[in-house]
Amino acid sequence: MAFTSALKALKNIRLKTEILAGLTVAMTMIPESLSFAILAGLTPLIGLYAAFIMGLITAIFGGRPGMVSGGAGSTIVVLIALISTHGPQYLFAAIILGGIFQALVGIFKLGKFVRLIPQPVMYGFLNGLAIIIFMAQIEQFKITTGEVTSWLTGTPLFIMAALTLLTITIVLVFPKVTRAVPASLVAIIITSLLVFALGIHTKKVIDIATVSGRFPAFKIPAVPLTLETLQIILPYSLLMAGVGLIETLLTLNMVDEMTQTKGNANKEAMAQGAANLINGFFSSMGGCAMVAQTLVNIEAGARTKLAGIIGALTILLIILVGGPVIEQIPMAALVGVMMMVAISTFKWGSLRIIKKMPKSDIIVGILVAAITVLLKNLALAVLIGVVISALVFAWDNAIRIRARKSIDSNGHKIYEIYGPLFFGSTTAFLEKFDIKEDPAHIIIDFKQSRVADMSAIDALKNITEKYLAAGKKVVLKHLSPDCRKVLQDAAGFIEVDIMEDPTYTVMPK
Repeated sequence: MAFTSALKALKNIRLKTEILAGLTVAMTMIPESLSFAILAGLTPLIGLYAAFIMGLITAIFGGRPGMVSGGAGSTIVVLIALISTHGPQYLFAAIILGGIFQALVGIFKLGKFVRLIPQPVMYGFLNGLAIIIFMAQIEQFKITTGEVTSWLTGTPLFIMAALTLLTITIVLVFPKVTRAVPASLVAIIITSLLVFALGIHTKKVIDIATVSGRFPAFKIPAVPLTLETLQIILPYSLLMAGVGLIETLLTLNMVDEMTQTKGNANKEAMAQGAANLINGFFSSMGGCAMVAQTLVNIEAGARTKLAGIIGALTILLIILVGGPVIEQIPMAALVGVMMMVAISTFKWGSLRIIKKMPKSDIIVGILVAAITVLLKNLALAVLIGVVISALVFAWDNAIRIRARKSIDSNGHKIYEIYGPLFFGSTTAFLEKFDIKEDPAHIIIDFKQSRVADMSAIDALKNITEKYLAAGKKVVLKHLSPDCRKVLQDAAGFIEVDIMEDPTYTVMPK
């Protein structure tokens, strides 16, 4: 009986935590979604529609509980050129096609490749993202009058700074009192009530845009169903799908590390694709996972899909009936919360271990962070980081290939190869042999090596043909089953003799 009561109490605590986390996330999604829509030249409500549709579908069907999706800037930024040249209807068509591409990634189980992203790239990604989030909040200290944007000065600046500092203080102090309610939500409520009670004049959500509207209507994009239309939207759809998935799966990886659990990347890719597909038919700007809001959600204690569902439904409720209230929230409250998110996102530990990291990893991390900040293109930054890391890895392995030479009792020359034979090491591999001075029988031992790719096969073909032209024979020894298969598949292009050794075994993978 006592156990049942304890279990019920635990469920009640979890339910309350998830609901409050969802409400907090909804508050922080509003200004960001509105800003991205305005940035792209769209109606502000289109951003909120994306927050609702993306958030609800991915929360229900996605593969990473706790992750929040919405109208993210990374995906809309790559579509701005399409909007400016062809208009919103082509945007909606591109989002539908992009959603199909994303769903196919999940169907064909390609989401697992996000696990190949090196740790220095993750550090750079998160640190760069933290700087972007923080700098975006600094922009809220500006005010636009007509077409002129200028920094706040005098009393308005002092009020904005003081309210932001108050919000940050509450976020820092409140958890020491209790963790039953998310500190971010408490900070937003207290700061808003203070502004309302004292009649303080400061920048509010309504100064960005109105958030009142109606339920999004189903509508097929008004574009010609022609090959020309496909040619116009295809490049943008591919780019949007790639950028969205990279940011989503990176966020999934981040939440995995924070919660010590494992999400389903392929399931998440399918959910993201389905959400964007529906977005296009409901005149929404589409999106992907939102890193900052995900961090708010996780730090508020959310660990299930419920918080994401609550957040999405709250956005819808705000659109339908709650707009007038939400529009009165001071921007300083949201700025303070997001500043704390930026501070917690930055991987401060990476600064402490920087002297202990290989120089190549330091360069990769700094480069990824710099590209993220300067270009505000998370996908490009990560892609460049992965490519550079792969090239560094290939170079390190290429220069490490070596050969131990000996003569056996039969007078045969043995070359024991150490290190993988692949495109990066073929030149060094070929330089190890002395064709002119070697005896008539050569054995190349691959016990400590492996034939990795087509370049390796070509190098073996090259060396065996040179020995053959010199009237000498080459035999390969200690090839693992996968290496034998690679050579068998290349039969007709290369013919080699393989020495059988019954005593040779390969450790199971």
